[in-house]
Amino acid sequence: MKLPPLKSLPVFEAVARLNSFSLAAEELSITQSAVSHQIKQLETYLGEPLFLRSGRHLRLTEEGRQYQEAVTSSLMQLEKASSRLLGQEKARLRLSVYSSFAVRWLVPRLPDLQSSCPQVELSLEMTGENPVLSDRVGDCFITIQKTSPAFDYELLYEEQLFPVVSQDYWHRMQRELQLTSSDARLTADDLLRYPLLSTHSIYQRAAGDWQAWFAALGKELPAQAHLQHFSHMLLALEAARFHQGVALTNDYMLSNRKDADDFVRLPCHAVATGDHFYFAWKQARRQETGIQLFRRWLVEQAIQSGLRSG
Repeated sequence: MKLPPLKSLPVFEAVARLNSFSLAAEELSITQSAVSHQIKQLETYLGEPLFLRSGRHLRLTEEGRQYQEAVTSSLMQLEKASSRLLGQEKARLRLSVYSSFAVRWLVPRLPDLQSSCPQVELSLEMTGENPVLSDRVGDCFITIQKTSPAFDYELLYEEQLFPVVSQDYWHRMQRELQLTSSDARLTADDLLRYPLLSTHSIYQRAAGDWQAWFAALGKELPAQAHLQHFSHMLLALEAARFHQGVALTNDYMLSNRKDADDFVRLPCHAVATGDHFYFAWKQARRQETGIQLFRRWLVEQAIQSGLRSG
């Protein structure tokens, strides 16, 4: 078995992760010259440069990026195998997850995870975009794209959008629209009398969410509609909380939160976005106890909160 210089691998992993020789030296409690020596030794062995250096700037080469994925995964497997033999196994998982899903659905449920699966130590890496499925980013992911055949996927939620307002705003609408029946339905024209709070990130274009909502009725969003634009659903929902108009949101944003009663779901239709939220993990790691414990817990929570049917 021909192996690279093994002492160099943790040094390479630290430099690649921290993007700094000095920070890696500090973390590993060695000198910066020792870090440079180990990286040079590894590059000499491989016959490839792993980093591009330009003044104070440092970045991985393409070969270095590919090597980092393999090295990080291998070192993590060694750590887990050693922990098992020592009887000290802890499932330390980095979850890359959308910020809205984390803040509104996952974080409030973490005390249950800690009591149900105390051996799982979860670290959240929040992202505003679809996460890159890579060991460099996380051990597991919440994603809407099944792009990599190297990963397994568990469906958690099929997204739909529906309009909500604050309790005070709903009372105002009832008065102004003269709604006397508790089962009265609102029309698109009713909503057009009020500011529409739009989230750019859902369809990656201005007013895309409301355009889709009107299109589900066979209508176009009128040019004269009063729109307020927000980059993120969290911001639009906060604006709705403070009585600024009608926001489109989804189930997980209002699922079992203490502040869910601050909002009223308007008696209107919902529109499916076509996005499916999956829990994703690498097939090569499917036997890891921590990933499977966390997967089962996530599915149970999705069912209990109504995101996913039983």
